[in-house]
Amino acid sequence: MFTGSIPALITPFRNGNFDEEAYRAFVEWQIDEGSSGLVPCGTTGESATLSFEEHFHVVRVCVEQADGRVPVIAGAGSNDTRIAIQNIRAAKDAGADAALMVPPYYNRPNQDGIFAHFEAVTSACDLPIMLYNVPGRTVTDIQVATVVRLATAFSTVVAIKDATSDLVRVSKHREGVPAGFAQLSGNDDLALAFNAMGGVGCISVTANVAPRLCAEFQGACASGEYAAALDYQDLLYPLHAALFSDASPGPVKYALNRLRPEISAELRLPMTPPSEASRAAVDAALEHARLI
Repeated sequence: MFTGSIPALITPFRNGNFDEEAYRAFVEWQIDEGSSGLVPCGTTGESATLSFEEHFHVVRVCVEQADGRVPVIAGAGSNDTRIAIQNIRAAKDAGADAALMVPPYYNRPNQDGIFAHFEAVTSACDLPIMLYNVPGRTVTDIQVATVVRLATAFSTVVAIKDATSDLVRVSKHREGVPAGFAQLSGNDDLALAFNAMGGVGCISVTANVAPRLCAEFQGACASGEYAAALDYQDLLYPLHAALFSDASPGPVKYALNRLRPEISAELRLPMTPPSEASRAAVDAALEHARLI
């Protein structure tokens, strides 16, 4: 169900508000370019500064525009289990196909607490869950044994976006998770190695900017054409790096605005525009990838 290149979509703003018209056109472009799924309201979508009403309005718009052509995996995590339940129910009501959920951040529960959190969430809603393990942001790590425990105990825990940068976890997870559990890279720059070890795709930041190239890269991996995939990696690697040369999603929105001027580069505080050096790196990477 969840394979290939799945962009973690930006949320376009104009004059402080969600730009629905630009977002609908952006979703349409992503599907036309070959993206195999969509993630609204994740980290790249500036979910931290969306109100509850805005958040799930964005999800509904994404679902409506996708119209069943690709799955929609809505960002829905929280460090408060009650809010996480509220969020996943709202994601289901909005028509999402699954929820992308981080473990509780800031309060940093132990592994039993992480398990109990997801146990409560799965008991409250039957929407499929993609775990999102990103210790660099949450300071909470869903350890391998807990991933296996969750995937084994709950049939709705069906996938993981792994942004730990620990490639050996792909093999460690494979030893214990049920057949069909999908592992997707949360790091564009590591997706080639991740797929070679058993991953099936990437929740991608770069696919916001280069959806067709990212989709073709994932297609090459899925076909076992790793020489071709390496060529794509070489083409895209400077862009992977440049899009994180300043606080994300500043560089991503700058890059998108260069390619699609109808999408504003506007950010919400505390995010601010990327530095001159970052913009120069993005410009060079776009040229390297032959996007401009």
